[in-house]
Amino acid sequence: MSTTAELLKGAAELFPDEVVTQAHVRHFDLPLGAGRFALITLDNGFDHTKPTTFGPQSLANLNTAIDQVEKEAAAGEIVGVGITGKPFIFAVGADLKGVELLKRHEDALAIGKGGHEVFKRLSALAVPTFAYYNGAAMGGGVEVGLHCTYRTVSQALPAFSLPEVFLGLVPGWGGCTLLPNLIGADKAVSVVIENSLNQNKQLRGRQVYELGIADALFEGADFLEQSLLWTAQVLKGDIEVERPVIDRGEAWDQAVERGRFIADGKVHGAAPAAYRALDIIAAAKNGDLQQGYDAEDQALADLIMGGELRAGIYAFNLVQKRGKRPAGAPDKNLARPVTKVGVVGAGLMASQLALLFLRRLEVPVVLTDIDQERVDKGVGYVHAEIDKLLGKGRINQDKANRLKALVSGVLDKAEGFRDADFVIEAVFEEIGVKQQVFAEVEAVAPAHAILATNTSSLSVTEMASKLKHPERVVGFHFFNPVAVLPLLEIVRGEQTDDASLATAFAVAKKLKKTAVLVKDAPAFVVNRILTRFMGEIQNVIDEGTPVEAAEKAVEPLGLPMSPLVLLELVGPAIGLHVSQTLHGAFPDRFEVSPNLKSVVEAGKRGFYVYDSGKPELDPEVAALLKQGDTVLTEEQVRARVLDAVAQEIGLMLDEGVVAEAQDVDLCLITGAGWPFHLGGITPYLDREGVSERVNGKKFLAPGVASVPA
Repeated sequence: MSTTAELLKGAAELFPDEVVTQAHVRHFDLPLGAGRFALITLDNGFDHTKPTTFGPQSLANLNTAIDQVEKEAAAGEIVGVGITGKPFIFAVGADLKGVELLKRHEDALAIGKGGHEVFKRLSALAVPTFAYYNGAAMGGGVEVGLHCTYRTVSQALPAFSLPEVFLGLVPGWGGCTLLPNLIGADKAVSVVIENSLNQNKQLRGRQVYELGIADALFEGADFLEQSLLWTAQVLKGDIEVERPVIDRGEAWDQAVERGRFIADGKVHGAAPAAYRALDIIAAAKNGDLQQGYDAEDQALADLIMGGELRAGIYAFNLVQKRGKRPAGAPDKNLARPVTKVGVVGAGLMASQLALLFLRRLEVPVVLTDIDQERVDKGVGYVHAEIDKLLGKGRINQDKANRLKALVSGVLDKAEGFRDADFVIEAVFEEIGVKQQVFAEVEAVAPAHAILATNTSSLSVTEMASKLKHPERVVGFHFFNPVAVLPLLEIVRGEQTDDASLATAFAVAKKLKKTAVLVKDAPAFVVNRILTRFMGEIQNVIDEGTPVEAAEKAVEPLGLPMSPLVLLELVGPAIGLHVSQTLHGAFPDRFEVSPNLKSVVEAGKRGFYVYDSGKPELDPEVAALLKQGDTVLTEEQVRARVLDAVAQEIGLMLDEGVVAEAQDVDLCLITGAGWPFHLGGITPYLDREGVSERVNGKKFLAPGVASVPA
């Protein structure tokens, strides 16, 4: 049996580029004469922008620090041991860059065992141990504290989570076993499963305390001093920490069932991590910690060697890294300042855009429309949304007044746009209307002003073709709801110049959007792929497959909603319009469904009614459907849909619509909510063998979103 030190030494050799965390030990006398105390501080030597992580060498350093305090505790030289982090950061868990490099199951197992062996020692010391969550704590950072006897948390802590299930792992250094035994199974399921699958929702300091994860909550300013005073009171017996009795009966089983229900709703059985975590939580009911740790090790190793985790890490890196440095974007120094924004249109989309520009840029925003009533309604919407922010305490009265003063509406474009640097249109999706709007704007806006279009499928080049200065027109395609979905497709027309494009990217960054550079091709990225995807579902329904079977066929993709519910959200009329646009461009691959046409002509909002709370096929829609007699199985439907999507993405990459397959995935994750555990779509198509079947090759190189060869 190899020792912990040997385990970690072997793992460290596999990961030479680790950013190593030191574990500094210092000693001092506690207040109130409570005795000599040892404090371990985790610090990687960088500021808070590079959070502290646990790779193998970092774990080895913590192990060495524990060697020291273990001897001191046994000799009676200290009365307790504390662990805390550098300013603003406690620790954010395992170093995922190291996980990506692992190629063998036994190496993955060593990582799980190594973490457990080190962290377990904190609970085995001869003196009480204290974790002081002073800043961001995630994954292994949370878990190291769970092994301590007591925990305090800072009220200023902005982010605390066990995000593993979100990435395709389980909390594997004690999280699945210790947390339910500390706060009960139901609360543990909320933290491990529900928050994680809810776009990796973070807890704040007060919530960590209210859940019972921390025993005390202190202000951020003097957090460590207050924690040490509290520690002294606990050690002297002046404060007794009481914890609730954990219900190990039916409530535990019900909590696990609730977790399965949540997992089914989010991933439909398509990703194993949530279910593995729930199995460990279920087994933790008997309180046998070592059995739990062994199960965590096994689950961790199995998942590290599986495709979902690699896809999850790939998706995480896309959003955190590629999303912040868009491929193909011009030099940011070419960008021009934007001190005033114009919005053409005052409908719902235009009003949402006005609100976003106003909140993020804090510059004057002016809306125009064809009559005063619409203009007033648009400005009124923005004012009402600012009042909501004020009511929720998100902004103060002063800020609300300032924002309201910055937004205005006029009928005369010349008056509104003569000093605007950036004008975006959100009018009816019709090329003639858009060309006319741009001609009117060009006549009155300054020569340097960017003219942006929020079109979802029309040609930006054609829109600019009748202007004197087509080089300043750029596609700026948002996704609905604008406040929620991060993606912004930035479309370069044939004439668009670098300065206009650079300005568009600079504005996108200020808007806090994930910008992807897209070629001016029909429907760009997301709508083209979704229309092909939905079109194939529609085709099999038209040919004779029952609606329910066609919908169920794609459940294993774990999408946020079924195709026809998505169609309802987008609006059948918009779906039909985009499919007609694409049919015009690629008639051999995009058909216009006669049934969808009938649904739109009948003025239907979607295929379903929700009388029972669940979606059921609307009898009026069912009466409209004209179907053939070809009924496919779910497997056949799924194969057809995935083949179509793989073919379309292959063609888009050949056409240079985006730089690489990575951009397709980034677009689907941030613009259409496709799951992290799939890595978007291309890793899934590669893993299922669809890419090679359809295109003769994989989209991604080996080791990218997959286990390295």
